[in-house]
This record gives sequence, C-alpha cells and structure tokens, in this order.
Amino acid sequence: MTESERKSGLFVIPGDRLGVIEEFTSGPGTYVEDGIIHAQVTGRTLLDMLNRQVSVYPIVEAATVPQVGSVVTGMATDVRNKNAILHIFKIGDKNLSGAFKGALHISGVSHGYVDNMYDVCKSGDIVRAKVISTANRSIFLSTVDKDLGVLQALCSMCGNLLEPANRGMNCPNCGNFERRKMAPDYGKDKTREGEGNEN
Repeated sequence: MTESERKSGLFVIPGDRLGVIEEFTSGPGTYVEDGIIHAQVTGRTLLDMLNRQVSVYPIVEAATVPQVGSVVTGMATDVRNKNAILHIFKIGDKNLSGAFKGALHISGVSHGYVDNMYDVCKSGDIVRAKVISTANRSIFLSTVDKDLGVLQALCSMCGNLLEPANRGMNCPNCGNFERRKMAPDYGKDKTREGEGNEN
C-alpha cells in the first residue's frame, strides 16, 4: 500500500500487498511472504494503527468444505469388501450445492471387529460420518462414534425401507434380514423422502 492508501476499508483480493513486517504485524485474513504482508482473502482492509496490525475482513462467505472433525452426511456408493465411497451432500445441517467424495475404510467403522463392509453399509444407504483426514486432498471418513452410521437403508431384495430389528435390520415387505452399522436416530432423517419430492 502506498502512503495515500494507508486507511481502512480498501477493497483487496488474495495476493494484494498490504505492507511489510517492519511496519505492521500480520492480522486475520493476511499472510507473510518474504517479509511482505499480503491479503489472504477477498475483503476490506482494517488498519489498527495503535497496535500496528493490518487485517482483511472477508466480504464473501467462505465456501463450505469438509474439514477434519466435520460431521457429514452422504450416500454410499461403490461399496467393496474393505471400503466404501460416500457422495457427501451435507456438512452438519448445511446442504451443499456441489458434492464431495469421501472414503470410508473398514478400519474406521466400529470399535469392534467387522468382517466386511457389507455389514456396515450398502450402495444407496444414507450415512452420517466424521471427517478424520483431508490429507492429499482426499477426504477420509469414520463411523466409529456412537452417533454415526446408517440413517436410512433400502432392502437389497425389494428396495423397501429397512426397519431396525434384533442384531440387524428387517424388511417389512419381503422379510429379508440384513446387517448395518446403524446410527441411533436411524429412520428419523427424511433425506430420501425429500429427494423423492424433488424429482
């Protein structure tokens, strides 16, 4: 910033030069590279001349993306013996316009031993999981916590909604018995009904 620009409220975009570390400290929304303070987000500057700090406050809402610790909801697809892919469409209570894919490995589904992934979820199930890693831009999920697991499941034989039963799930339509790692509020999530109404 030039001397004439040294005031709060200037519009900046990521990478814009804001000052040097000899003059200011780097505040929220900024980063330092080679001794130069730059804007990290699109927003407006705030110069705190008393504390000699420069900050940038965003004017656009940050995109919602799954972070480590986020609880997400998605549809299981491509279920294999040891893992499954979840198409994530919700983070917490916020529905996403785009979709992310997360990997759920058999080692991260339960505290106890699980023989294969088909006892945890099957393709088409709605699953609540927690993000445990975003290393290498890949999302890794877990359903170990007691409030996580399948929220809705369809019968593999007839497609009817499964109901909780002793040590598994039962189809009220054809009597088929299946296993799942159920969330405690199984059947209370109305996601699938909502999807049906939109189509």
